[in-house]
Amino acid sequence: QLQLVESGGGLVQPGGSLRLSCAASGFTLDYYAIGWFRQAPGKEREGVSCLSSFDGSTRYADSVKGRFTISRDNAKNMVYLQMNSLKPEDTAVYYCAATLPSGLNSGYVCYVSEYDYDNWGQGTQVTVSS
Repeated sequence: QLQLVESGGGLVQPGGSLRLSCAASGFTLDYYAIGWFRQAPGKEREGVSCLSSFDGSTRYADSVKGRFTISRDNAKNMVYLQMNSLKPEDTAVYYCAATLPSGLNSGYVCYVSEYDYDNWGQGTQVTVSS
C-alpha cells in the first residue's frame, strides 16, 4: 500500500524556520514527481512547490519563493520542505503528494496542480504566530 506521512509541523514565531518531512512507504520515490500543498482555514488548497522526477526541476509559489526549498533524498525515500523566514500567512496544513509521471519527457515536468497527484499524505499543521 502506497503511503505518505508528513512530519515536522508545529508552532513557530514569525521569522522562524521549520523543515517538513514526508516519508514514503510501499513505493520508491525515485521515479515520482513530488508536490507540497497547503490549506489554510477557510481557503482552498494551494500549491507551494513541486519537484520533477528525473531532472530535479523545481517550482515555487510566488508567496514562498526565496524562502522555501523543496528537496528529496531517494536513499531515505524522503521528501523535505525547508521553510525559512516564516510569516503568519504561512499558517496552514501542509500536505505532500506524489505522482508517477507518464508520457514522453514527463520526467522533466514539475506538476503544479493538485489534480495531477494521486498519492497524498494526511497533512501536518504549521502555525506561525507570536
